Amino acid sequence: MATIKNLFDKNFLEYASYVIKDRAIPDLEDGLKPVQRRIMHSLFEMDEGKFIKVANVVGHCMQYHPHGDASIGDALVVLANKDLFIEKQGNFGNIYTGDEASAARYIECRVTPLAKEVFYNPKLTAYIDSYDGRKKEPVLFPAKIPVVLAIGAEGIAVGMSTKILPHNLLEILEAEKAALRGKHIALSPDFPTGGLVDVSEYHDGNGKVLVRAKLDVSDPKKIVIRELPFGSTTESMMASIEAASKAGKLKIASLNDYTTENAEIEIRLQRGVYSEETVDALFAFTECEKSISCNLLVIKDGLPAVLSITEVIDHHAGQLVAILTKELELEKAELYDKLHLRTLERIFIEEGVYKLIEKQKTAEAVENAVIKGFEPFSQEVGKGGVSHDDVEHLLKIPIRRISLYDITKAQAERNAILARIKEINALLKDVTGYAAGFLDGIIAKVKADKENGGGARRTKAGKFEKIDVKAVVKKDVKLFYDKKTGYLGTNVQGDLIAECSPFDRILVVRKDGTYYVSDIPEKVFAGEGASYIGVADKEALSKTIFTVVYREGKNGYSCIKRCVIEGWIMNKEYRLVPEDAAVLFIDTRPKFAFVVRYKPKPRLRVLHETFKAERYEVKGLKALGVRLSNKEVKSVVLEKKGRGE
Repeated sequence: MATIKNLFDKNFLEYASYVIKDRAIPDLEDGLKPVQRRIMHSLFEMDEGKFIKVANVVGHCMQYHPHGDASIGDALVVLANKDLFIEKQGNFGNIYTGDEASAARYIECRVTPLAKEVFYNPKLTAYIDSYDGRKKEPVLFPAKIPVVLAIGAEGIAVGMSTKILPHNLLEILEAEKAALRGKHIALSPDFPTGGLVDVSEYHDGNGKVLVRAKLDVSDPKKIVIRELPFGSTTESMMASIEAASKAGKLKIASLNDYTTENAEIEIRLQRGVYSEETVDALFAFTECEKSISCNLLVIKDGLPAVLSITEVIDHHAGQLVAILTKELELEKAELYDKLHLRTLERIFIEEGVYKLIEKQKTAEAVENAVIKGFEPFSQEVGKGGVSHDDVEHLLKIPIRRISLYDITKAQAERNAILARIKEINALLKDVTGYAAGFLDGIIAKVKADKENGGGARRTKAGKFEKIDVKAVVKKDVKLFYDKKTGYLGTNVQGDLIAECSPFDRILVVRKDGTYYVSDIPEKVFAGEGASYIGVADKEALSKTIFTVVYREGKNGYSCIKRCVIEGWIMNKEYRLVPEDAAVLFIDTRPKFAFVVRYKPKPRLRVLHETFKAERYEVKGLKALGVRLSNKEVKSVVLEKKGRGE
């Protein structure tokens, strides 16, 4: 058993680690989940500047992703609909209506220039074997911007989950520029569907936000939803409106969806109902307002970590500087190698070193002759000298190129290389400034992309006024009670007890001292002669004092108990008095007098007494009553004179 337990423990930990790191949670470095990274890697490998069938991309990506084509296709469509790194052609679905994309064989895509600029640099990317060992895939892309904030993420792993909202790309880039200078800019979410967002409880990437639809109320008899809240579709929005209408929370005449490229849901109102007074009800009872909880969980250095937006921006500002430094140093090294080869070529051709190989009969002799020919020029060649690879390169120069060698052109090329090396050296002295310039270049390109709105913010951030749900709903539900039959409800013939809203709850106190709270019933037996029926409003009930006079079960003495009903569990029955007691009288007036009548007995001269309820202290629900008299009580009635004093 111990062996089996250890096996289960080990396998579960490995599975949990795999789901967290390799499936559900994005990595801080490039902001991508593994399937998204493999899709981008496939697009980079297949890129020829032309659109590629999504089915072909999915097939290519299956070399790296061991979870089937459906998951790859779905992930590609979601990533493409971010309109940042994948250019689409064909029907990729509709983010407003929730319609699915066409089959993968009908739609096409290709990688965008922004993706190449942000992600692609094979020389700086670390690669590992794919799952079957046949290919190499990137561990992480060297991303130059905080991609995770731009595209957002949602995922559920073992024991943890992430919910990262998308933000505006231009604002992210400006925040990264500010971080390079040691400053910080607060960011608010920006959603592709537009709408409104309240960020008063959004704490730097964590906490929660309230999102709302953008409503057009210019027509008093019609409301048009122009923009949807994040996470809603026209289908789900209409379903929520229809449900609210059926529940009596909204009074609408018709509901129509005219959505095409932009959201447009038309709500026509009933006669006597106007748009201004219906707006709050839409926010209160439909998907026009939603609360979204956020948790900025990412993989950092191989471990899950909850970060803030500020920490993510600061990390990527430092990462951008490091990446650009590596790129410049790599380019500089490549330029020095190129300069070295051009120097060797010049000496090899101009100084006639190539003529020394004409009389040589072996490969070794040829190589030695070339190396010996460069000895007079050792100072110009440099400390590295002439290597075997250098000789191989020189020997591959065709005769045509030697005969047509242009000294002026070669010198111009060397000068250009030297100028670029000088430029790189200057950039390396101020990499932070170079990084800011790089971000300015991306900002300019995003603004120039008019097809995607020039990167303009789509969601308006602000603070919403809190909606009182009870105040929004009209109290037009009539509650009746039939004293003769004891039935209570909206479908009962009897006395009108109260006009309620669909959200109200009812408190029923029976004449035996039992009470319960329930939703408004259509028809239910509440008992004949109920002592109290009213709306179970905690604020109102906190000021309502229940005065109960009852007879003890053991001695028959009269007791009084005054209490307030403030808490309850729905549909659970409670008692105001002990189980063996008999309730004689219940009243809710704050001041009144009542008469207690005693059973006649020998030598008993006083057969009744008058008491004032307000003289007795209000106690808790579980407290026992105060004894009024040691005489056996017969009945209790209100005093005729001074009633209500």
